[in-house]
Amino acid sequence: MTTTDPEALADRVQDGDLRIHELEEHTDADTAAEARRLFVERETGADLSTTGNYAFPAEQADSAVENMIGAAQIPMGVVGPVDVSGSAADGEHYLPMATTEGALLASVNRGLSVIRSADGADARVTKNGMTRAPVFRVEGVAEAAETVEWVDDNVDALREAAESTTSHGELLAVDTYVVGDSVFLRFAYDTKDAMGMNMVTIATREASELVEAETPASLVALSGNLCSDKKPAAINAVEGRGRSVTADVLIPGELVEERLHTTADAIAEANTRKNLTGSAKAGSLGFNAHAANVIAAAFLATGQDEAQVVEGANAITTMEAREREDGTTDLYAAVSLASLEVGTVGGGTKLPTQAEALEVLGLRGGGNPAGSNADALAEIIAVSALAGELSLLAALSSRHLASAHEDLGR
Repeated sequence: MTTTDPEALADRVQDGDLRIHELEEHTDADTAAEARRLFVERETGADLSTTGNYAFPAEQADSAVENMIGAAQIPMGVVGPVDVSGSAADGEHYLPMATTEGALLASVNRGLSVIRSADGADARVTKNGMTRAPVFRVEGVAEAAETVEWVDDNVDALREAAESTTSHGELLAVDTYVVGDSVFLRFAYDTKDAMGMNMVTIATREASELVEAETPASLVALSGNLCSDKKPAAINAVEGRGRSVTADVLIPGELVEERLHTTADAIAEANTRKNLTGSAKAGSLGFNAHAANVIAAAFLATGQDEAQVVEGANAITTMEAREREDGTTDLYAAVSLASLEVGTVGGGTKLPTQAEALEVLGLRGGGNPAGSNADALAEIIAVSALAGELSLLAALSSRHLASAHEDLGR
């Protein structure tokens, strides 16, 4: 029976007559969300009126969330223009960023202003491959070797099986790893403009069934953590996952002094002692100042999987003082993101405000004949992360960090 009375539905949930996840079976998505919200307010005493004040039909979030009660509203700003010369992104772009950290966008904008004055940054996606790594059980090393040999000899058959599940994804490679009686197969795919996690999971399931049919191996888990998804992992730092992208810029020394109030030598030293030596001592996988800040804010604004900030922040920042023939010193600055997982189609990119953010970038959807929208997004985020690194390292080397947060972050 369909009803449009959220109070009555909340009563039924409270009485135990109806489960909270069954509401859509009895009404429309917005009424179901309101009924849940009423129920939670009654149970907790919280006022959820702001949570319930969202600006899109609840049904548009069906594929993004379960048991919806409303929307979390995060302040969104914009930085830019991001001046980038890339393989997919070119020219000036404005990047929406959603965050609750005061001073972040101001800091990134300061770095971007310096980059623009230095004639922009170069950026390139150097590697592309979304991975899924199932783990199989074998009796011992002999069966492991037999399985690995079959996989190495039958990549084309695995490709045919995997690609039968998708009209977009392409299997690029299958790498094999043996640990005792466990065999891991790390599948890597080109997922085009999609981030592609669901795509590669479904494709890998099909390929895994072929492995089971043709080898002694038995599938234990479709994800064996060698992928490695949403966890800090050295394999992603070395081999990459999603898009590996680097951005760099050469900033004249006089511009560093005039706009960043420090010197190329001071920034380079701060980077070495903080981001390289300090990170090594800490055993960190990310050798950077705060790349996660920019990546997280861009992910939230554009509908990326926010948990994959873990891999996206797997980055190395490079700063080098370069002496010119006339004796002045310029600053070479770069950031290399090993595993940035982004897409412009599917997932959260379909949500209304996130789709609007991609519209601001001119990158909504896929099928761009001029190049990959997802590659372009990766290059723009990389340049913005570089700007954030420049600004923070300059603030540290000039001892202005605390005063900036006093002025902007409180």
